[in-house]
Formats: sequence, structure tokens, C-alpha cells
Amino acid sequence: MLTQADLKIELDALASPTKAITLSRFFKTGKGEYGEGDRFLGITVPEQRLLAKKFISLSFNEIEKLLKTDIHEYRLTALLILTYQYPKADTFKREEIFKFYLNHTKWINNWDLVDVTCRQILGVHLLHQNRKILHELARSQNLWEQRIAIVSTLEFIKHQQFADTLEIAIILLNHSHDLIHKAVGWMLREVGKQDRQILVGFLDIYCQQMPRTMLRYAIEHFDEPNRKAYLSKPKN
Repeated sequence: MLTQADLKIELDALASPTKAITLSRFFKTGKGEYGEGDRFLGITVPEQRLLAKKFISLSFNEIEKLLKTDIHEYRLTALLILTYQYPKADTFKREEIFKFYLNHTKWINNWDLVDVTCRQILGVHLLHQNRKILHELARSQNLWEQRIAIVSTLEFIKHQQFADTLEIAIILLNHSHDLIHKAVGWMLREVGKQDRQILVGFLDIYCQQMPRTMLRYAIEHFDEPNRKAYLSKPKN
């Protein structure tokens, strides 16, 4: 039976010190930066995906051991395993994966860890359920839980369900961190791809309250005159 120790051995064998340095800079791991303390081995995401599929049978206990480390690739591969387990699981197991994910947000602590996993687990799980938990995460004081809240709504957007995205965007409208500005703007842009008028209606009310980065992301696919029109409005 494969274990997390076996997975660590295979990941370690793929390590690239040169890539690790580049990734450490890219994911802001310096003192006082959002990824402070995160350590990288320098492994590509496709390589991690292959191993996640190979180790798809790992138990929650084994996955938890991978999550509770400061090695970024151990955590990402652990989370990818969950995203591969979820579609194959029965209803009971899916609920367990959903709860496990929510109980381990402390270790889902960089934007890539959030972005490649939360929709596939939280978004899919909540598509036909009450979404109160996402609104609670949006109101937490944890940057990554807040990003999880908004990015998880991408699954709803793809099913023409926009209310939660817009409500959570309002909760996060005055957030101070650009990682939230970018995530909210990204989700608003996705709403606009599905229904431009919904996005325009939102922007007409809130664009002057939005941080510039959030607004720029939201209107990225607008034509030049419309982009300029929104960006020229003074911020309240």
C-alpha cells in the first residue's frame, strides 16, 4: 500500500533547486510577505498532478501529514489528491472530503493552493446546497479563507448562478490585499463572460468603491472606450 512517505520520496526525487529559488520569489516567501515560511522543492504542477493520480488512494490521515508541512509541493499534491478523489467518491465520502477541506484551510495558504482546488471541492459540493459557509469564510479574518470563498463561486458562475459571487464581492469590496482584489475582479469578469448586463449593473453601482486592480480585472474584456469610461470615474 502506498503511503505519504512514498509520495514524499517521489516528490523529493523531482526537486530542482534552481526552480525552487524562482518559485520562492514568485510566491512571495520572504519575511513579511504573504507566503512567508513556505518552502519549495521546485516541482512543476503537471508532475505533481501525475503523482496525485498515482497516490489517489491515500487516506485522510496520510493526506493530513502532507498538508501539515511547510513544503509547498507536499501540500499542493495532497490537495490535488482530494480533487481527484472527490468525483469518484460516493455521497458520504464526498461530504467527508468537503469537511476535511474546510477543517484544513490553515494549510491551504497560498493562492495557487486555493485556486486549483476550491472550486473542484467546495464549489462542486455546494452547487445544489446552502452556501452560507462561503459567506462565513468571506467574513473571516483569514486572507486564504476569503480567497477560497470568492474563487469557489466559479462553479456557480459556470451554471449561470451569480448571486453568491456578487454578494461575496460586496463583502470583500473594501479589502486591503491585492490578492483579494485580483480574485474578486477575476470572478466578476467570469460573471461578465456569462452575462455582460449582470456585470454592468454591478459595476454601475460599485465601480467607484472598487480598488483599481479589482476594477481592471473585472473589465478586462470590455472594449477600450468602456474600460476608459469606468476607469475615469473618481474613486469614492
